[in-house]
Amino acid sequence: MALELVGKLVKILPEVTGQGKNGPWNKQEFVLETLDTQYPKKVCMTAWGDKAGDLKQFADGDMIKATFSPESREYNERWYTELRAYRIETGDGASTANEGGGYAAPASRPASAPAAQRPAQPSQPAGMPFNTTFEDDSNDLPF
Repeated sequence: MALELVGKLVKILPEVTGQGKNGPWNKQEFVLETLDTQYPKKVCMTAWGDKAGDLKQFADGDMIKATFSPESREYNERWYTELRAYRIETGDGASTANEGGGYAAPASRPASAPAAQRPAQPSQPAGMPFNTTFEDDSNDLPF
């Protein structure tokens, strides 16, 4: 499953390295803050191997688009979830990282319409309940 997240780079955490049965490995976690909602969310993602080096070209506050796949695993009857970023680009979509693995970026979701293009909400007189509208003639519920 491939997903995309566009957001502001909040922090790049220290690189972690180690030695496994298949040789040395490295990973680097970074935090993105979403900007498309009223309540921004912070999301921690992980870049493995060469992708960890690609993070060095970004600074805190940069707009980034990360294509990632979520993965969960069990250890001692507890579940751990990791968001593995396999493509890291600038927020405008121009690639600055090495394209790898033959993955194709999924189609982007359209952004929500600006307030000027949204349909106008009917105005309500002061003192009326918030869920009452004049167009609602079918409100014959007994409660």
